[in-house]
Amino acid sequence: MHIKTSDQEVLQLGIGDYSCNWGLHMCGLYESDQERDEIIFGYLRQGYLEGDLQLYCPVERSQEEFYRDFGAYCPECCSHLHDPAHFNLLSARDLYYPEGVFDPRHMDRALNDYYQGSQAGGRRNIRATAEMVWALEAIPGVEHLMAYEARLNYFIPGKPWISICMYNINKVSGAMVVNVLQTHPFTINGGVITQNPFYVHPDQWLAEHAPQFL
Repeated sequence: MHIKTSDQEVLQLGIGDYSCNWGLHMCGLYESDQERDEIIFGYLRQGYLEGDLQLYCPVERSQEEFYRDFGAYCPECCSHLHDPAHFNLLSARDLYYPEGVFDPRHMDRALNDYYQGSQAGGRRNIRATAEMVWALEAIPGVEHLMAYEARLNYFIPGKPWISICMYNINKVSGAMVVNVLQTHPFTINGGVITQNPFYVHPDQWLAEHAPQFL
């Protein structure tokens, strides 16, 4: 099933039989490890088969556990799991707050640097995903997480990039889920991908909730 998400090229998501277009920011809502892995493993395996660059931030498990479990799921991936030309695994700290403080503007710069580096040798499609429960920790600046999520809707469109932000709805608050829905134009829930009717354009969301990041 194809969901038109932009005017860019089509990609197979590896989630059910869904395809969409590059330049997409979506959230994945899940309640169990199995549901989480059905999304992440299928998505990363498909990216590997397509030759995409995978950027993954595991939080609810260690990197070693991911290598073990994903290697069992995708044996053909095993020879490249530790190869940064195929898979880039980063801890939450390394990706989101390397200096100990979370800052949406730092994220803008860091993601742009990553993108520019990935494209240095020619176009490279990027599949990014992260488990967002790290944001439940008392990290300075984490209250600006949703401003970062809103700003991703400026950064991703027009690029050969797709991001799935994974939220465990058994752990995050109802208020956070509301903000997640308002900052992601598409959602995965129960294995179903839909255009999100609660999505708010970043101009409006930031003006109302975080005008300092407009």
